[in-house]
Amino acid sequence: MSVSVEKPVTRPVSGLAGNRGRASEITEARSCKKLVTISSRPAVKSNRRIPESAVRCNLSTDGSCSSDSSGSVFSVKKAELRTRRKQSAEKAVKVAPVGAELSSADPPLVNEKRCSWITANSDPAYVSFHDEEWGLPVYNDRKLFELLVLSEAFGELSWPTILNKRHIFRKLFDDFDVTTVGKFTEKKVLSLKERSSSLLSEPKLRAVVENAKQILKVAEEFGSFSNYCWSFVNHKPITNGHRYARQVPIKMPKAEVMSKYLMRRGFRFVGPTIIYSFMQAAGMVNDHLSSCFRYKECTARINKYEA
Repeated sequence: MSVSVEKPVTRPVSGLAGNRGRASEITEARSCKKLVTISSRPAVKSNRRIPESAVRCNLSTDGSCSSDSSGSVFSVKKAELRTRRKQSAEKAVKVAPVGAELSSADPPLVNEKRCSWITANSDPAYVSFHDEEWGLPVYNDRKLFELLVLSEAFGELSWPTILNKRHIFRKLFDDFDVTTVGKFTEKKVLSLKERSSSLLSEPKLRAVVENAKQILKVAEEFGSFSNYCWSFVNHKPITNGHRYARQVPIKMPKAEVMSKYLMRRGFRFVGPTIIYSFMQAAGMVNDHLSSCFRYKECTARINKYEA
């Protein structure tokens, strides 16, 4: 075997350096070029793929690599290596919706888009409320009473805070049993005041009790509180189909009418804004954005959902 050694050759190179307005020179070292005598025996092509990890090479200035442990020559570009690594990494990534907890058996919800106010940083309880409850028609009196109380609390607290303390609300108001809450005595109200000072003010606590009493009267007159509430939308949810969050109002004419009649009956803290929030949560108004995956689901399940 004979070995020849060549002198280093210099050549100008453009690229990143050329983009900065000047050319640089790099030295391409061609050293220890081995001249291997090839035998007269014909070469046998092999389909066996040499694993990338088995190739040990030195990257040269032109981006190729050469000389493995057996002396064979490989011309693998950096870009190809990066592409392979990127593809391998992408296969290992599992995509899941932010804030949702999926079991190993559940497929990832990759293409489902939510309303724009649900972001990557949204509280998980808030995301679950959006995905499972908000905008879905509710016809159960106990559930409607709960949503009315939570909507009243929305005047002082944010929805994520309310939802994270929902279990406390349920404990304070006996799981929103209208009959039980409607019979709360003054002593019980004062006890609630001490236990829930961080949740609701005393006027709102008293309003919850008074509203429960009025719901019982409405149910006796109209058959249920649900029948009374849904009569303001002709027993059919209003579907707005807004495209952008800025188009969603804070109140609407029907909410103003419902607020007016509730006040006449003795309900407290039932202004148009609170009532509209209640109507949205109870599915009387479907205010999911038209691009949200819940928009069509809530519309399709009219009269099929019972809390």
